[in-house]
Amino acid sequence: MTKEQTEHYFDWAATSPCDAEILRKSLEATIERWGNPSSVHSAGKETKELLEEARKRCAESLDVPAEKLYFTSGGTESDHIPLLSVINRPQKGHVLFSSIEHPAIREQALELKKCGFTVDSIPADKNGIITAEAVTKALKPETVIVCVMAVNNETGAIQPIYEIADAITKASAGKRRPKFHVDCVQAAGKIPLNLSYKGIDSAAISAHKICGPRGTGLLYLADAAEPFLRGGGQEKSMRSGTENVYGALALSFCLEKYLIRKENPAAEERFQAQKKYTEKFIQGLTALEPCTLLPYSRAENEEFYSPWVVQAAFRNIPGQVMLRALDNEGFCISTGSACSSRKNSRPVLEAMHVTAKESETAVRFSFGPLTTEKAMQELLAEVSKVVKTFNP
Repeated sequence: MTKEQTEHYFDWAATSPCDAEILRKSLEATIERWGNPSSVHSAGKETKELLEEARKRCAESLDVPAEKLYFTSGGTESDHIPLLSVINRPQKGHVLFSSIEHPAIREQALELKKCGFTVDSIPADKNGIITAEAVTKALKPETVIVCVMAVNNETGAIQPIYEIADAITKASAGKRRPKFHVDCVQAAGKIPLNLSYKGIDSAAISAHKICGPRGTGLLYLADAAEPFLRGGGQEKSMRSGTENVYGALALSFCLEKYLIRKENPAAEERFQAQKKYTEKFIQGLTALEPCTLLPYSRAENEEFYSPWVVQAAFRNIPGQVMLRALDNEGFCISTGSACSSRKNSRPVLEAMHVTAKESETAVRFSFGPLTTEKAMQELLAEVSKVVKTFNP
């Protein structure tokens, strides 16, 4: 993409433009050290050192022990490993997932029904939030795992994962505690994140959401799990298969550069700037009479939402029409999750009881560290033109 195309790219929640400097540096390093990390000769040992350097760098950025991190093929696999780890249980139990989960969780959880598990979804409130109360109400004595994402990929709603972790622990006092898994794909590099919080048992991260390469992810496991898929025993048998050292290295550099934490003032400063950009963008949207923010209370409760994602519906303008109209002018947006783009249903909006008519006209604007305030105002101006065309 050209510089102008990147500036007018507003689908960061689907994927991010690559950080060319990081990718080149990672590629050059793995061209020099190209051995199989599992090999015991010098070429293998040198590459193994590079892999472990990447793991250590990820651990320092996330403030967790390196031995609790596992490299995977992406966010989906990092979501699947904790879910599939329950399959080998002698007694099948109960699986809980939030009604606003990404398909990587939702679809795999539903598949567990075929393996004898009971599966339920946790209802969201009208603001797209999964409350700790809703989780504890849905818990059963036989619940084995609970899945609630940190930030919703369509609405940007920040979930109270720390409150949920505490609530699960409290509700399980004196009983076996279910595992709590958090999909952090839209949180890492977007909001402050504390994976070491007691009660978070596992978490998923994806490189391509934070300017890294596709096909690379990270799994945090507070305690070792029982792997369902077996193979050569790489990643302490948690994720067999020859390691993607290039991807692991690139992901480690991306976390180091983009993760929002006090040790990274540049990322923290950019985060605060984005809050201001998005607040101004939302003010502009709400000034358009045919526009409805989703959730409806977004403008009044901005602290509960990621500044990197905004969803809105535009009366009389189907989402696909808005998308194509903007695309014709060089602006890239989406109608929701890229993984659900071929499906007509909008489970997240349905969970929030958004009407079918509004769901059909809903689009998502998502931003990243390269997004400028100027570009966002240019997007707003173009959206206004489309709105006036269909609502003269």
